[in-house]
Amino acid sequence: MLIVTFLLQTVFISFSGVMAPGPITAATIGKGSKNPHAGALISFGHGIVEFPLIFLIFLGFDSLINKPYVREGIGIAGGLFLLWMGIDILRGLKVSELNNKTEKRSPITAGVFLSLGNPYFIIWWATIGAALIARSAKFGFFWFAVFAVIHWLCDFLWLYFLSIMSYKGGTFFGKKFQKGIFLICGIFLFFLGGKFIWDALNSIL
Repeated sequence: MLIVTFLLQTVFISFSGVMAPGPITAATIGKGSKNPHAGALISFGHGIVEFPLIFLIFLGFDSLINKPYVREGIGIAGGLFLLWMGIDILRGLKVSELNNKTEKRSPITAGVFLSLGNPYFIIWWATIGAALIARSAKFGFFWFAVFAVIHWLCDFLWLYFLSIMSYKGGTFFGKKFQKGIFLICGIFLFFLGGKFIWDALNSIL
């Protein structure tokens, strides 16, 4: 009964985390306007980073992640990547460019880099995630693995849902809607990247 309660808590906490607006959300909506399966592919890229990180924290890696300069380094690198991605999206707002540019960028690659460069993702796992991992470990390695898969499935389901909804909206409303989606996502990624860098520099200084 305790394990069932824990897994239900995992689902609730995982969904509350993945549903919070962030760079992966913006990328999923943007890419989903052209590809309904983009969310699933982004979640696979996210999982490429997330599963090893979960296992490393299980082994005690969270103590390294919590070191100040490591967090700041992740914030600056991630912020620069988000700035580049936001500017790239805004530069490609012409419909002719929009169709070409969005197809060339791999959603899986976006999932990997947006996860690696998101300091809030890393900090979430070093704090809330580490606490959940510690609790799952008390039930044994099997249930720790089940916990990891359930958490990732929450990411998968939400991101897939977002991309399908974005695609349906794009096909219904047409090119202007798609351009509006990309404008919003580009601006959001641009300012989020600036915030990552600003927060990191404030912590250092």
